[in-house]
Amino acid sequence: MKYIRFLMIAAVASIYSQMLYAQANTYFINGKIGELNTPAKAYLNYKSAAGWQMDSTLIKQGKFSFSGTVPEDQQATLFVNKSGDGVRSINTVSIILYLEPGNIDVNSPDSASNSLVSGGPLNTDNARLNTLMSTVNKKVNMMISDYRKATKERKATREFKDKMEKTRDSIISEQNSVNYSFIKDNPNSLVSLFALQNYAGSFPDVNQLETIFNSLSKKVQSSKPGKDYAAEIARMKTTQIGAIAPDFTQADTSGKAVSLHDFKGKYVLLDFWASWCGPCRAENPNVVAAYNKYKGSGFTVVGISLDQQGAKDKWLGAIHNDHLTWTQLSDLKSWKNQVALLYSIQAIPQNFLIDPDGKIVAKDLRGQDLTNKLQEIFKK
Repeated sequence: MKYIRFLMIAAVASIYSQMLYAQANTYFINGKIGELNTPAKAYLNYKSAAGWQMDSTLIKQGKFSFSGTVPEDQQATLFVNKSGDGVRSINTVSIILYLEPGNIDVNSPDSASNSLVSGGPLNTDNARLNTLMSTVNKKVNMMISDYRKATKERKATREFKDKMEKTRDSIISEQNSVNYSFIKDNPNSLVSLFALQNYAGSFPDVNQLETIFNSLSKKVQSSKPGKDYAAEIARMKTTQIGAIAPDFTQADTSGKAVSLHDFKGKYVLLDFWASWCGPCRAENPNVVAAYNKYKGSGFTVVGISLDQQGAKDKWLGAIHNDHLTWTQLSDLKSWKNQVALLYSIQAIPQNFLIDPDGKIVAKDLRGQDLTNKLQEIFKK
């Protein structure tokens, strides 16, 4: 009788333990990557209740491990660096995985770039998506290899630039096709939510995104990442063409507070850029030409810089060197710039054309597209 009672108590304790384990979302990452050894390091970047975290550990004889708890299943990034000199080094390989309860194995017989992740339903789903994406990823690697092999002179030619652009567009189209098919076939998987974010790209069609998001299961939509992305979609809708541009106030180069509503009555090109952004700097001459042609006709530009603390001199230097004589604003918080967050900026350069009544009438106008739009408005 005592033995039976002991078994019952043990069973209840086991069930209770499993309940706590599931609630805590305790994960154990076990890695084995070839024969990597000190000073090689592994870094785990994830979001805890306190915000973004970066854990690190040495790799010894190819082995490393992480363990911890997270509030909810989530996507994380594992970085492997054979030199142990941080995640920004050229020696770093990044691996996407999911933190979920239980054991997560990361294995490769040789290099980190050949790692396979297994363990748990989310990592299983992600492995399936990676398999579907493998052909596209090979094309990405080929494009990167072609770019690196090209001489500086070759890279500067119009022919090479057009080739790279055409290849990139083709790859993006294939990636979108794979992601969309996976989302359609796996509406109950959290991995589909992250596939949707990849599908969205830098300049998303918010109405299409909302339709696809609504096709995901209620479980995925009501998860913390799901709620966060629903809020992001709602923010995107506030900056659609036809919407009233969200107002804001930010400091100019001298520290003076400037608001968007200060420019009411004019056409305003709200231009997001940064001194470190090569494509932005390449686009600046087009914006300068448009500004100089139409500034006397009720048109102006307001620049929002995604430069960061400690880089104000670089920001000011770029303004001077590129002859940007219009209003320039920044809180020097890089991608956390409050106006950039308000406008859901995912990539730069990006811009919004706002009419005299404060309504967004066009967006993402670059090169000749900007000139054509202004000619249409001002008839000259």
